[in-house]
Amino acid sequence: MDTTPIAPTAALLLAELVDGAPVGGAFVLNGGDPGLLRSLDRLTAADASRTHAGGASIAAHVDHLRYGLSLMNRWADEGGNPFADADWTASWHRTTVDDAGWAALRRALADETHRWHRAIERPREVMDVELAGMLGSIAHLAYHLGAIRQMDRSLRGPSADE
Repeated sequence: MDTTPIAPTAALLLAELVDGAPVGGAFVLNGGDPGLLRSLDRLTAADASRTHAGGASIAAHVDHLRYGLSLMNRWADEGGNPFADADWTASWHRTTVDDAGWAALRRALADETHRWHRAIERPREVMDVELAGMLGSIAHLAYHLGAIRQMDRSLRGPSADE
């Protein structure tokens, strides 16, 4: 399948989730929402390291997203199946970060998300399973943005009536 017809739309949706929604019109987030990266910039390392209800920390969610997107970027750059030997449990082990580690983790996530954005907007021939993975990566990121915002309500974006 050729991604040419959907590449611009997929890239637009990913950009909105990662970098924020325009005030005048958005598709996933409410207008003016800062998106994932700027929301994370508002957290301290201590906030990002805090666990909630016995679950994972925000830092762990961020590392998990970074890891998954690094695999998507490897696939986009090299082809093959970088998921075959993926260690998803390792991506959940970074539960605490110090100030330098939190800054580095946010930079690494930003790098991976922006690389993936460039990869998605480049049309390519893909199999159905690859297209599902590409689109699924956007839904997966949206899921984790929502989970992170449930963990720390100060990160929520504007409500629909704001």
